[in-house]
Amino acid sequence: MSIETTLILFKPDAVEKNLIGEALRRFEEGGNTVRGIKMMQLSPEILAEHYAHITDRPFYPRLIQFMTSTPVIALALEGENVISVVREKLGATDSPNADDGTIRKEYGLNSMFNICHASDSPETAEVELKRFFKPEELFSFQAEDYLK
Repeated sequence: MSIETTLILFKPDAVEKNLIGEALRRFEEGGNTVRGIKMMQLSPEILAEHYAHITDRPFYPRLIQFMTSTPVIALALEGENVISVVREKLGATDSPNADDGTIRKEYGLNSMFNICHASDSPETAEVELKRFFKPEELFSFQAEDYLK
């Protein structure tokens, strides 16, 4: 059993199509727990850091334009093997190639307009969570603690 925390960014297409609740419902299935969630307007600077590995690609300016077009929702989700679980629920990055029943297959258009970004490894998740959340914005609790 490996308890992990991952970062999910609900991209502008998810925000514009009102898909946050549907995707979040799927991500919470199986006992995964929200540890942090917030709406934020991303800057070109934070996106340059986040997408540093592709800044030389021809589609990069269009990606920045897209990712700054509306606020996004940043989500920290914790659960057993949550990184692979979330990526499986999302499906392939290029939406038309995603498996039937996945979020991207149902709601995405292509590799840019694909509803969510999700961390791809524990190491990446650690870096990305620090990029989008301050330590005091991530919460650890047991629900039964509040029901006493």
